[in-house]
Amino acid sequence: MNATRFNLSALGAMGPAIALLLACGFFSFQHDNFLTLKNFSLILQQVMVVGTIAIGQTLIILTAGIDLSCGMVMALGSIVMTKFAADYQLGAVLAIFCGIAATTLLGLVNGWLVTRVKLPPFIVTLGTLNIAFALTQLYSGSQTITPIPEGMNWLGETFVMGGTRVPYGVVLMLSLYVGTWIWLRDTAQGRHIYAVGNSPEATRLTGISTNKVILGVYVLAGVFYGVAATLSVARTGAGDPNGGQTENLDAITAVVLGGTSLFGGRGVVLGTLIGALIVGVFRNGLTLMGVSSVYQILVTGILVILAVATDQMSQQGARR
Repeated sequence: MNATRFNLSALGAMGPAIALLLACGFFSFQHDNFLTLKNFSLILQQVMVVGTIAIGQTLIILTAGIDLSCGMVMALGSIVMTKFAADYQLGAVLAIFCGIAATTLLGLVNGWLVTRVKLPPFIVTLGTLNIAFALTQLYSGSQTITPIPEGMNWLGETFVMGGTRVPYGVVLMLSLYVGTWIWLRDTAQGRHIYAVGNSPEATRLTGISTNKVILGVYVLAGVFYGVAATLSVARTGAGDPNGGQTENLDAITAVVLGGTSLFGGRGVVLGTLIGALIVGVFRNGLTLMGVSSVYQILVTGILVILAVATDQMSQQGARR
């Protein structure tokens, strides 16, 4: 029993990194351009928006919650910041602040409904997803928002490193991962998140307000969605009302592939980064091979099922 539990735990911790290395090895034999710095920079650009959303999703899942609205909340934030800039001639910084404030407010609404009204996170965020979608379409008039202030494009600009152009937005995403990892590991607030995910009742009996922790997590996730909206605008140079429709599932996929347990209380945020890279590597590699996008979605679905099955077996092993 103990050996099985140890093996499953080790698989949960090392599995994402091993899967990423195996995927890179496979595609390197399939296409000569895969193992190039230029291609890896492209992969990072492609995952930086979903990767940032997935940080907030990780925090919520660590508390045994879920957020189905994250992609559409991000899209709404991008529309708010670009509309404020285009219609009210606000500067880039102030417009971005307004967009992040909008996503943070929706995070607060989600958290309040979960903690105060005691509604299931799945139902709350499913409702918020539809509300955010409707608000995005109504406020934008279903039209792409352009032009935007030049300063809003800055995170999409690049600098040269090792002969390869790397966007500043990628540096921001990686910095957010490192900062969140340190915060979760080394601060009392971070440990409280794990404690709530492991056992809300036991955490409450120690004197920790579980409602405050969960509410704070949803609010903080809203901030990350706003940052992701900023990265999306910087990358595309516009506010896209049709964006965010698949990012919710992509973010959850990254979290699950990264080894964070859907049962809460177990996972490392850096694993989510690896999970996002796994999805990015598979899509990039299959594209280079000329494989249809339908098969890319199929492969992603299989990976998610395998990751959830591993998590389920690990959870059952821990209970024995």
